[in-house]
Amino acid sequence: MIEFEDVSFVHQSGVKALDEVSLTIGSGEIVALVGENGAGKTTLVKHVTGLLKPSSGRVLVDGEDTKSTSTAQLSRRVGVAFQNPDHQLFSESVEEEMSFALRNFGFTQELIANRVSWGLELFELEEYRKSSPLVLSGGEKKRLTLACILAWDPDVVILDEPTVGQDSIQKEKLAGTIGMLRSTGKTVVVVSHDIEFLWPVQPRVVVMKGGRVVGDGPAAAIMQDERLLASARVVQPEMVEFYQGLKRRPAGPFIDPLEARRWVEGSEL
Repeated sequence: MIEFEDVSFVHQSGVKALDEVSLTIGSGEIVALVGENGAGKTTLVKHVTGLLKPSSGRVLVDGEDTKSTSTAQLSRRVGVAFQNPDHQLFSESVEEEMSFALRNFGFTQELIANRVSWGLELFELEEYRKSSPLVLSGGEKKRLTLACILAWDPDVVILDEPTVGQDSIQKEKLAGTIGMLRSTGKTVVVVSHDIEFLWPVQPRVVVMKGGRVVGDGPAAAIMQDERLLASARVVQPEMVEFYQGLKRRPAGPFIDPLEARRWVEGSEL
């Protein structure tokens, strides 16, 4: 469980990035953080890893205060794929990149080899095993950072703008990976502007504005609140717009175009 208790954070420049945020994320939840640039989303998730410490209030990860817990200790339980993968990749080869954390966490050589092969195959990076991460495209680098994290199997996975640089096929696979993590009871926090990607995942949605949480609830409820979304400069998913434009409609918005088509074909509009 992740708990923010009246957390505020002020940068050295004097800018307040978080303003008395109280938020609880339960074990096994899939949570999306949305809001315009500068809303505080990335600052919030950096507090979970201990990279930032609250100016006031406290952050608890499984009951442990991040102020008194090292980033190294937290990283075993919390894996983060940041928006810019160049800030995380440093090894001479893709294989070494994936092996680094596993060695530090004390995995056996056999298990390291198995986990590396699993991750490279899952994220279609096997051909780059001996290559430098620097030769990868931006999208491939993001997949590599995610492969590195999943290889050590943390309880919490944080993805900061994971769809940037990914084509539609890779986005679909990423959604499938989040579904896999959900089925195994992992806690997943996704920071994203890609509303069309988030909508079919149907996460709990936390809306941020000006360093505060201004909305929190199931995707179906939050994404129909036009006033809330407009205030936070978040666009509605296309399926929600289509649903709200119907004179006759089912009880809830369509998850994807196929569901919408089936309903339309079976109804007299």
